[in-house]
Amino acid sequence: MSNTMQYKGYSASMDFDTEDQVIVGRVLDIDDIIAFHGESVAEFQSNFHEAIDAYLAASAALGLAAEKPASGKMMLRIAPDVHAAAIKSAALSGISLNKWAEAALGKAARKPVSRTNLVGAKS
Repeated sequence: MSNTMQYKGYSASMDFDTEDQVIVGRVLDIDDIIAFHGESVAEFQSNFHEAIDAYLAASAALGLAAEKPASGKMMLRIAPDVHAAAIKSAALSGISLNKWAEAALGKAARKPVSRTNLVGAKS
C-alpha cells in the first residue's frame, strides 16, 4: 500500500497524526513547501487539490514558473565515443547503463559548478 496521492503530476505524502487525529500531507519532490491536512481521506484529497491549484495560481500571478517534480526520464545527446565509453564502464561495473548514468549524474549534480566550467557548454 502506498501512502501517497497524486494530482496534476504532483505527489503528496499521507501521514496520520494520532495526537490531532488528522491526515497530514506534504507535496513531495519539489523544494517549495506545500503542506495541508484533512480529517478524512475525502477532505485530505480535496485540500491537496486545493493546495496544488492555489500554488499554480499563485505562481502564475507572480509571473513565476511553478516547480514541477522531475519524471525520472531524461533524453540526452552525447558524442558517440562518450556513449561507447559509458556502455563499457557500466558493463565493467556489472550494472545497467541507466544505473551507471544515474550514479554518475548524481555524483556530478552534488558538486559545486563554477560558471567558468560551463563556458562553451551546450545544452
